[in-house]
Amino acid sequence: MVSRYYNLPSLTSLAVFEASARHLSFKDAARELNVTPGAVSRQIKILEQEAGTELFKRVHRGVLLTAAGEDLFSVLSHSFSRAAEVFDAIRNRNRTPAVTVGATTAFASLWLMPRLGSFWRLHHDITVNHQISDTADDLNHPNIDLRVRYGGGRWPGEDVQELFGDIIYPVCGPGFAGEYADTGTDALSTLPLLRLHGVDAEWIDWDEWLSRAGLPRAGTKSHKFNNYIIALQAARDNQGVALGWHSQVKPLLDAGKLVRFTDMQVAAPGAFYVTWDSKRPLSPAARTLRDWLADQAALS
Repeated sequence: MVSRYYNLPSLTSLAVFEASARHLSFKDAARELNVTPGAVSRQIKILEQEAGTELFKRVHRGVLLTAAGEDLFSVLSHSFSRAAEVFDAIRNRNRTPAVTVGATTAFASLWLMPRLGSFWRLHHDITVNHQISDTADDLNHPNIDLRVRYGGGRWPGEDVQELFGDIIYPVCGPGFAGEYADTGTDALSTLPLLRLHGVDAEWIDWDEWLSRAGLPRAGTKSHKFNNYIIALQAARDNQGVALGWHSQVKPLLDAGKLVRFTDMQVAAPGAFYVTWDSKRPLSPAARTLRDWLADQAALS
């Protein structure tokens, strides 16, 4: 065996183990590390042989950590996070302070961007980078300092601060509203509904909204989208009725580009939160942006 100063396994095998433990999947770890699942499996086997014990239990749909694996992952995840923080600080010592915020396309374009000018005027020395995605898992990237999420307020490994709750109501284009002006609330489910699919499972869909509103289940008239902005554009183009999250569609209502369809509304069961990695202290720039987000939310 090669003699190593710290008597540790190879850093390659430890990095492979950490990614596998974080994802609880050799396949997902391989995708992150840009290697084959077979290469990941071989590195884990070498590490287990050196440790003299199993670190993973192979199960039908992936892997689970053993007690030994849990111990090793706890140490590695903290150490890697701390190393990343220190390296980031070294790399950025002579650079403009920067913070990366992750959010959905709709939240970024309809809520965040219209307000961000005030942040830049107050904090012109801070660069704000954006990671925009409608896939919840994409917001888990370690390079993201702050995440704006909708949900129940619990995400493993993240500290949270609530921003605001929301209400949800049907919206459509003025032309569509005029065409169906005589349609009552009870008939809403028979109209062309603009649905979202393949996005964050925390979001309410039409079926849940109608159930919460005490209305009949939706019929077969629907159009599916995997992007909320495009669904709202379809509503503006009088193609059907979309679910309007008040925090995000209010500017479109104020501009007359969308109108409410009936007065029915439902309180969102969750809320919007700003979250961050509980194991990595926020930089001063990130704390400044987090506090500004909270201030803006209080003004909404």
